[in-house]
Amino acid sequence: MKTYLTLLFILSSVLFISAQEHTHQSLRPLSFPDIPGYKSLKTDLHIHTVFSDGYVWPNIRVMEALRDNLDAISLTEHLEYQPHSKDIPHPDRNRSYNIAIEEAKEHDLIIVHGSEITRSAPMGHNNAVFITNANPILKEKAEDAFKEAKKQDAFVFWNHPAWYNQSPQGNPILSDFQKERIKKGELHGIEVINAVDYAQESLALALEHNLTIMGTSDIHGLIDWDYTEKGNHRPITLVFAKEKSLSSMQEALFAGRTVAVYNGLMVGKEEFLVPLLEASIKVKEAIYHEDTEIVQIILENTTSSSLLFENAMDFSFYSNSPVFEIPAFGTFTLQVKTLQRLPRLKLSLKAIGTFVAPRTSPIISWEIIPE
Repeated sequence: MKTYLTLLFILSSVLFISAQEHTHQSLRPLSFPDIPGYKSLKTDLHIHTVFSDGYVWPNIRVMEALRDNLDAISLTEHLEYQPHSKDIPHPDRNRSYNIAIEEAKEHDLIIVHGSEITRSAPMGHNNAVFITNANPILKEKAEDAFKEAKKQDAFVFWNHPAWYNQSPQGNPILSDFQKERIKKGELHGIEVINAVDYAQESLALALEHNLTIMGTSDIHGLIDWDYTEKGNHRPITLVFAKEKSLSSMQEALFAGRTVAVYNGLMVGKEEFLVPLLEASIKVKEAIYHEDTEIVQIILENTTSSSLLFENAMDFSFYSNSPVFEIPAFGTFTLQVKTLQRLPRLKLSLKAIGTFVAPRTSPIISWEIIPE
């Protein structure tokens, strides 16, 4: 009996210790493949803590990012809007960043130094990331704040341009102020996805003015409460960098190599979105059924996003809807009626729910060699 109790105690202790040595990663980590020539960095560059108008301490943001398997985050606290200042006075606007850096130092997570320049329309809200010091960016005039951000080589993007509080119709309005910032090289990107909102009008502005396409959570509460418990992933920006480093990520953002992602919604320039989708779907098997001209194709989704496709071939499907979903990390089996046995087949699918321009979804193709 004593031996049994001893073994039970040891086993319980091992399980307890194992539970304490957690990896931070959740059961639904974000995962996307690299594309040719670049690493796909998963980033959220618009988040808040109690050091502006958020509700959590900065180290929680680091832990959430690790759970989501992110590569980089930026704690973009409002410079001007400080509703918790009576409870948490902090004359140093770098404080949130410094706490996050300390929390992340033993983890492979990049903390990008950033702040939010917060003004009423027409200036709007803008994030300046890759800054060196937030304090000098706190200026009375918005023009001076942007000028200082440029002096620090910051990458600046326009936040939630379709936000109804500043644009009652829910459509972004590119003011003379923004046009002047773009002309002076002080505005480089625009959010097309902010929280749960996708604005195709913002995408149109991004393409027209060559602004980097961004997607962010703009989280104030808990990621678990606002996204995970509702069955969603946080919105992110995939940044296609030459390597996983702060400088390489900064170069990629200035070059516009991004895709904004929210669940199965992906938005980006065709030159980056198409190779991402091509890399996301793997052909596991292609084989003709015996004595038929029907080829069975098994497709595997290697990403954490469920992806929706529509048949874009001249050939029709057998026992399949022309519109189908490949679940995250799952497979889907297609039956294609090729009318004759082909030594080679081009599988062409329209990626519904992904956009390279407003209301324009790309067609993705894979070369199939049936057995």
